[in-house]
Amino acid sequence: MGMLQITVLAIIQGLTEFLPVSSSAHLIFPSKLFGWPDQGLAFDVAVHVGTLLAVIFYYMADLVKIATYTIEAVFKGRVGPVARVGFCLILASIPAGICGLLFEDKISTEARAIDVIAYTTIGFGLLLGLASYVNRHLVWRTVLSVEGERADTLRHLTYNQAIIIGCAQALAIVPGTSRSGVTLTAGMFLGMRPEAAARFSFLLSIPVIFCSGLLEGYKLYTVPDLGGADVVSMLIGGFISFLVALVVIHMFLRYISRSGMAVFVIYRLLLGALLLWMF
Repeated sequence: MGMLQITVLAIIQGLTEFLPVSSSAHLIFPSKLFGWPDQGLAFDVAVHVGTLLAVIFYYMADLVKIATYTIEAVFKGRVGPVARVGFCLILASIPAGICGLLFEDKISTEARAIDVIAYTTIGFGLLLGLASYVNRHLVWRTVLSVEGERADTLRHLTYNQAIIIGCAQALAIVPGTSRSGVTLTAGMFLGMRPEAAARFSFLLSIPVIFCSGLLEGYKLYTVPDLGGADVVSMLIGGFISFLVALVVIHMFLRYISRSGMAVFVIYRLLLGALLLWMF
């Protein structure tokens, strides 16, 4: 791969992993427009590792605290608010893991048609907009919106809410859905402030990206011909995706606290329409 292809694909991965805009839709354009060859599984693993390291780095203090309290709760049998977040992350990761193991191969081959990606980009974009409207205007947004607390607090998150968000995340196996978008949608429908829903979505991405990377790495190990990238390309791509994802996480949290989801909804509608028109 040339440096342009490495850079563009790494930036796309870093941007779309955490913005609610669908990575599948964006990854269609470079190969179609520039006639680039497939980047190979090895490069995909590298850029996924980059985004994984970004979210771990950004939330390192939170992760250490959550892990410490969760392990302590297991041995002492007393579950406080921080430990409950840890157990919620575990519960919410299960549906996506089950669906990934059962359906990933089938969906990755049969549901990657451009029209499917276009319609899911539009449909789940409309759902995101509806969730944002409901979250802003209905009076029952109280569960995770206690006055006087940080807007992104997860101290009041319940196990039932975590399971619902986890089931929503499992839908992201369908191309065009957007893992970040569908978890944000579910969280806002449940009454979470957008900042809290985003924070939980980012934390929830860690086990999903990690397990996905392990699966892709296993495929790479068992089928070496799927590689398709040299070590230098992988390192550059991974580093670029790390930097981009780090900036995206920080800026996205600041943006939605002031401006909401409207720009992402409009963008998804335009992107889906563009896909249908071009391809």
